[in-house]
Amino acid sequence: MSGITNTNRIDVVNIGLLLFSCLLAFIIPFELFLFAYGVLGPLHYLTEISWLHDKNYFTTDKRDVILLVVVSLILTIVNLKVYIPIVKELDFGESKAVYTFLNQIIFIAFGSSLFFALIKKRIYKIVGVLIIILMSLVVENFAVIFSVFLPTLIHVFLFTWLFMLYGSLKTKSKMGYLSVVLLAIIPFILFYAFPNKQFVPISEYGRSTYGPFEQLNMEILKLFGVQFHSIDNVKTEVFNSRLGLAIMRFIAFAYTYHYLNWFSKTKVIGWHDIPRSRAIFIVLLWIVSLVLYGIDYSLGFKWLFLLSFMHVMLEFPLNYISFVGIFKALTGSGVKAVSK
Repeated sequence: MSGITNTNRIDVVNIGLLLFSCLLAFIIPFELFLFAYGVLGPLHYLTEISWLHDKNYFTTDKRDVILLVVVSLILTIVNLKVYIPIVKELDFGESKAVYTFLNQIIFIAFGSSLFFALIKKRIYKIVGVLIIILMSLVVENFAVIFSVFLPTLIHVFLFTWLFMLYGSLKTKSKMGYLSVVLLAIIPFILFYAFPNKQFVPISEYGRSTYGPFEQLNMEILKLFGVQFHSIDNVKTEVFNSRLGLAIMRFIAFAYTYHYLNWFSKTKVIGWHDIPRSRAIFIVLLWIVSLVLYGIDYSLGFKWLFLLSFMHVMLEFPLNYISFVGIFKALTGSGVKAVSK
């Protein structure tokens, strides 16, 4: 009975966190995102990677994560040394080639994780990864899905929603189901409620600091048919347009709730149950990250770029296990899997 009560309590807390994140996203979307990414993000990366490590990364062989780590390193180098400077200059011709490369290697990491999570025999894994590598040569048609959206909004919003759905299917919690429905509805509220109302204008600090993240907003705006011709055009659409404001509200909400959801489930998944030496190391790294963000936000962004990508890549095997768990729960076949 105590377990059920604890689950319901956590579900109620999460509903509160959903509403709280939504409210703040309406009021201060840009600054909320910068705060969440710079303060909550580093602690989330560090604690989740620690937790995944203790769970053998939900792979059938811990060595499988070597590929995911290598991909994370490549992503970090390409983004910081090549891709971000290109985007700042709006050199879309050159960025297309970089897009394609990033798209391919993230697709390789994501596709390979299916075999890492569900296949035990190494020879089958090798064959599977080779097939994924060959398939990556033709994923250019999916453009920004893997290179932009999978490590960002798909990870923080869609996968969070699926994890919550699976948790609710396991516990049969009515409040859990309510939180799942609420998470699906809130984006529409953020887009259509108060469309022309900017409650708190973006600060100069927020405008100047948000630069490294503008590409995500740009790609979403392009899905709505917005065209970019100059840096001033980008700034206007991202910071001042009605659609740009709605998109930023959604991004800020998705990231903030993603982090808060993780911290709210400490007792459920036990990511805090680690050796004291590791806990001290995590706290020290977090403090260093906060100091770097405080000195120069772009410095903190570069410092944590690897961790931010790595925690996404290392979670891919768990994503597949949870997908299978949802399918089995919905079909009534039963499964013993882990929800985040």
